[in-house]
Amino acid sequence: MWEIFFNLFNNFDDYNIRMENRRIKWGIIGLGNIATQFASDLVLIENAELTAVASRDIVKAKDFEAKFKSSKVYDSYDLLFEDPEVEIVYIATPHNSHAELSIKALESGKHVLCEKPMALSYNDALRMTEASVKYNRFFMEAFWTRFIPSVQDVLEKIKNGLIGNVNYINADFAFHGSETEHKRLFDKKLGGGALYDIGVYPLFLSYILLGNPKEVLAKAIKHKNDIDLQTSMILQYESAQAVLHASIVSDSEMKAIISGTKGRIELNAPWFVADGYSIFQNGEKEAVFSLPTLGKGYSHEIIECQKCIQNNQIESELWSHKNCLELSQLVEEIKNQINLSF
Repeated sequence: MWEIFFNLFNNFDDYNIRMENRRIKWGIIGLGNIATQFASDLVLIENAELTAVASRDIVKAKDFEAKFKSSKVYDSYDLLFEDPEVEIVYIATPHNSHAELSIKALESGKHVLCEKPMALSYNDALRMTEASVKYNRFFMEAFWTRFIPSVQDVLEKIKNGLIGNVNYINADFAFHGSETEHKRLFDKKLGGGALYDIGVYPLFLSYILLGNPKEVLAKAIKHKNDIDLQTSMILQYESAQAVLHASIVSDSEMKAIISGTKGRIELNAPWFVADGYSIFQNGEKEAVFSLPTLGKGYSHEIIECQKCIQNNQIESELWSHKNCLELSQLVEEIKNQINLSF
């Protein structure tokens, strides 16, 4: 009897090891620049497999398939959703299509990693998480910065009180965009503009450190087609402030500063994919930490997705449905303040 139990126990352990190491089969739709960077990181993950890619431009899809050696190529998103081999779909299409495509993929029984911003309205974001629950499939907004080693380490040090209570955050994301080279950024129909494309990053940092603010003040400079070219934001908390900025028409250092009652932390530029950070106390640099990413950095969110799927979770504990929705609500508040509509 004990021998039978012992064999069953060992077999269960073997089964768990196999499950943890089994290959997760990915599909990618929307095969632009971000998808290319993502796929470059996907091939670095031992138990990840690019099974299928889809684009409405079959030439682009075949070129992508040849570069990253996916086994299947489609000229239709629906055909990829119907593929029984694909387990999880990475959605990297323009912002305005995220909600409907994510919901359709979830309805088709696929897990979903959707590029940020997950939607252009809070109501759509809510529909996406509700679909995840309804169809019992994993869903996460692709906030890769949440999972990079530098941010993980900084959050842990702040939680442990290294710099005391955080009372000031300064972060921006800005670059010179071109209407000819970055057409999507300037296209209102596709959800272009600074806020939704890059402003979500500094907002994310403030949110993950301090939570929901008591008050928000936002001002923007608009394009002739009414998208925001640059937006500045102040988030007011009980005993802290965050001064944040996003621009597609001007440069910045893109270094994030997190100040507390006992010191400050500076994330290396560009902070949203920082390869390290410095700690300052008493006005002096006390320590420098080097924490490079694996590949570009998308690899860390890929690992998180696969871990959650292996554990039969429909959301990540590090970037949950609740986190996604609260950030979406914060972005919507700013959208309303700057009179932005899509």
